[in-house]
Amino acid sequence: MRAVAFNSFGGPLAVATFPDPTPANDGVVIAVRANGICRSDWHGWQGHDPDIKDLPHIPGHELAGDVVAVGKDVQRWAVGDRVTVPFVLGCGRCPDCSKGNHQVCPHQYQPGFTGWGSFAEYVALPYADVNLVKIPDELDYASVASLGCRFATSFRAVVTQGRVRPGEWVAVHGCGGVGLSAIMIAVAMGAQVIAVDIKSEALELATSLGAIHTVNAQETPDVARAIHDLTQGGAHVSLDALGGTTTARNSILCLRRRGRHVQVGLLLGDDLDPRMPMGRVISWELEVYGSHGLQAHAYPEMLRMIEHGVFDPSALVTRRVALDEVPAVLASLTTFGATGIQVMDRFD
Repeated sequence: MRAVAFNSFGGPLAVATFPDPTPANDGVVIAVRANGICRSDWHGWQGHDPDIKDLPHIPGHELAGDVVAVGKDVQRWAVGDRVTVPFVLGCGRCPDCSKGNHQVCPHQYQPGFTGWGSFAEYVALPYADVNLVKIPDELDYASVASLGCRFATSFRAVVTQGRVRPGEWVAVHGCGGVGLSAIMIAVAMGAQVIAVDIKSEALELATSLGAIHTVNAQETPDVARAIHDLTQGGAHVSLDALGGTTTARNSILCLRRRGRHVQVGLLLGDDLDPRMPMGRVISWELEVYGSHGLQAHAYPEMLRMIEHGVFDPSALVTRRVALDEVPAVLASLTTFGATGIQVMDRFD
């Protein structure tokens, strides 16, 4: 099979040929039809993720495709099934999984990180019966791949962790794929959204998705104060959708009393262990949550909302590329790349 790989962290990315994978007893092999291009893949390439231990490595984790091989212990899936998966695959056997919390499974498998990923013609995945999600016939592969870790994670962050209610003010810091997804979902939930970014084109796209106000962080000396002024007291819910010391602090400081901060963007590299304003958290009784993906059993609710037109994640797809273009697109993420979600959906 052809796949994008790197042989050293931060080294060249290139398309190379590897043996086709075979399924584990509890796993499947999926022929990849589309795959989202995510900044988490960039972090993995740069060596920021400790789960990547062996090189060469194939990144990619936002996949949609067809089952082409099935392990002998798999009961729920067959060759030809159209499927996707969360970026966190829970083992299905541990205490956390038994409570439905597959997204924090201590034995989790992450394609593109703990194992080879899906910037490839084929990808092998374990724990199939627990983690595969059927793709509705009405949805195309590229739209489903755009759900990936970004839209699905944002869905859990807004709906479950943030508990966003109609009429509440929601601030979203960072308008990349995660942030734009969060804006679309929060607007659908009836919230009043403020979008924060340093790129005018990202803020324009956020406005088109329903954001009421935008704040250009590059031109605004005090982002948190600006949000307090716009909302007359602060946001009820705020999400750091980028993952950085500055955005995380601004997200906490822009909240009103008893507000809720959700950390969605990964804090990696130099931002791995940031200094946070915990004094404000205590004195204002703020709630601080993490959000790490979406369990497979929670996908049907999100997919039903998409099928019923509550929101349209395909509107976030701004570019479709071939496998051979992926190395250049991943490299462009060093400077955060294009606005919206880019998807690889062909191998020519």
